[in-house]
Amino acid sequence: MAMNSAIEWTEATWNPVTGCDRVAAGCDNCYALALSKRLKAMGAEKYQNDGDPRTSGPGFGVTLHPRSLEQPYRWKSPKVVFVNSMSDLFHAKVPIAFVREIFDVIQDTPQHTYQVLTKRAHRMARFADELDWPDNLWMGVSVESFDAVDRIDHLRATPTAVRFLSCEPLITALPNLDLTNINWVIAGGESGPNARAMDPAWVTNLRDQCEDAGVAFFFKQWGGRTPKANGRELEGRTWDDMPALAPA
Repeated sequence: MAMNSAIEWTEATWNPVTGCDRVAAGCDNCYALALSKRLKAMGAEKYQNDGDPRTSGPGFGVTLHPRSLEQPYRWKSPKVVFVNSMSDLFHAKVPIAFVREIFDVIQDTPQHTYQVLTKRAHRMARFADELDWPDNLWMGVSVESFDAVDRIDHLRATPTAVRFLSCEPLITALPNLDLTNINWVIAGGESGPNARAMDPAWVTNLRDQCEDAGVAFFFKQWGGRTPKANGRELEGRTWDDMPALAPA
């Protein structure tokens, strides 16, 4: 059974891999790291492997879950599915053979639309030609700061049907992005007790760039102590644009 998601831009999550390691400033207040610690304490089977305390934490060691590959075949209705919300599919500890197995499941279930998001864009691009890219897969990269814009070029070189950027948590301005062949941009502020503030000008500038480039724009949240603390309206309205879904 898919886990229903509270993430506004998806409907369900599917985690054939769990666990990760911090690699960038955007990881500093990782929700999945904190959630894994709680799930481990609750005895959740998937979250019993600990990661390196310098870069990861309790319950957050990278772990493959082959049995989870069967889940999408059991879903009765079409879903929009965020793959590995609790990991990074292109982490170095995830064998490319297992990535292929996940892609095979995606290919075999064209009624669903799958969203994959990575910070490890270099590894994704390095192995892109060794993977068969399903038409119902949206591939995205995190671009949380100007230091991460090089990930966009790696994404652009990847032969996926839909390309998207997740600019969340947005922690710097992102001026003058090259949005060529990018289909979708998600923006949002950080949430949690240590949330870093997001300048409204960063968001409106990003929105304007998307409108000028004809790119779908989705504003997820302002962030704060909780994800819903400051709402998700930008200039008096919500922004929920998305690319077209895979056919049912």
